Amino acid sequence: MILKAKVYSKVFAFKDLKEVMSKANEEKSGDELVGIAATSASERVAAKLVLSNLTLEDIYNNPVIPYEEDEVTRAIYDGLNLRIYHEIKSWTVGYLREYILEHKTTGDALAHISRGLTSEMIAAVAKLMSTMDLVYGSKKMRIQSHCNTTLGVPGTLAFRCQPNHPTDSVEGMLAALKEGLSYGSGDAVIGINPVEDNVETVTRLLETVKNFMMKWEIPTQNCVLAHVTTQMKAIEKGAPVDLVFQSIAGTQKANDAFGVNKAILDEAFALVQRKGTATGPNLMYFETGQGSEVSLDAHLGVDMMTLEARTYGYARNYRPFMTNNVSGFIGPETIYSGREVLRADLEDLFMGKLHGLPMGIAPCYTNHMKADQNDQEMGTLLCAMAGSNFFMGVAGGDDVMLSYQDTSFHDDASTREILGLRPLPEFEKWLEKMGILENGLLTERAGDPSIFDK
Repeated sequence: MILKAKVYSKVFAFKDLKEVMSKANEEKSGDELVGIAATSASERVAAKLVLSNLTLEDIYNNPVIPYEEDEVTRAIYDGLNLRIYHEIKSWTVGYLREYILEHKTTGDALAHISRGLTSEMIAAVAKLMSTMDLVYGSKKMRIQSHCNTTLGVPGTLAFRCQPNHPTDSVEGMLAALKEGLSYGSGDAVIGINPVEDNVETVTRLLETVKNFMMKWEIPTQNCVLAHVTTQMKAIEKGAPVDLVFQSIAGTQKANDAFGVNKAILDEAFALVQRKGTATGPNLMYFETGQGSEVSLDAHLGVDMMTLEARTYGYARNYRPFMTNNVSGFIGPETIYSGREVLRADLEDLFMGKLHGLPMGIAPCYTNHMKADQNDQEMGTLLCAMAGSNFFMGVAGGDDVMLSYQDTSFHDDASTREILGLRPLPEFEKWLEKMGILENGLLTERAGDPSIFDK
């Protein structure tokens, strides 16, 4: 591998692929914090030049974390289609970018080659892309999945209704849920983050939502975002679970800190297949985000974007129903500004989809970041244009339990209307039956949660 490039009159040399990947990344405060970011724009350009000329075989032969040392690396390599890899291994990263952006290259063609791409290859090509490149490349790929309903149907945009409550109050949760549904949010999933991670709380919330879904005949999925082992215990005790959730990361060390590994995920997937309440076959929900490995001191000298791609490589082995990032959730130590989070959201959407994942985005931020609602709305619209399968739906856009900002129920409805998108088909029929939606637009009845009290 040639690991040096000349920019103007200066030659930049890099010691290995891991350093090239780190230096080629766009500005991120987390990479700067751990001392692996490019120190100048010229060095970043030099790293991109080097990266563009490397072959996919170069990257295959040099994983950023060795196969023998890391479970995530093993999951990525063991799940690779070697026949497809050998068809394309002589491509340079620069050529892969051109292939993806060529107007003749279809989503089906990208789905084919994706099975022969490691996560580092996918991260590498994303590092060479501009904002418009990422939107254009993402737009080509439409990934569908099915739990009780089908996510990713062309012309649709779904939302996770997130009725969190700071005390796990069933009444408070139901109040937020009714408001969200009244605005047409909730077709991706009704997903609750519990304050108390125990079997009793998880079971109570699952049963409450499932009973509400059955009473009102709502075509969607339920999920409580507790630790996967808590959900497994709830399933064993008879709790009605459609989707099993878990946060995952791009290194074994970070996943150890999350209390999860491949054996646990394998067991959870098998359990929900046997005892879950959904139709399937896609029964897992993963949440990720650039920076988790930095916050856990588990990055191993690898940049945040590459680690995020590795997270998707880990996830695709479980054929999830939905995956989304929360890259703006940790704060300024990993993602500092609105510009950084917007870039991360587009990178994550593109990389997730090129892994074959049914990808959604949480264009979120926290109050101690240099970001605001305008940044979030720009990110939402760009990711919606790029074909995000879903976003979040949070009352007032401010999660009262997790204390961060995300897309509101009003944002959900506005984004659909601006871009001419519809709810998932089954959910749209239900909204029409309830008088909430007519001809793809909200009616005067929309936004009135009292319709569920009659």
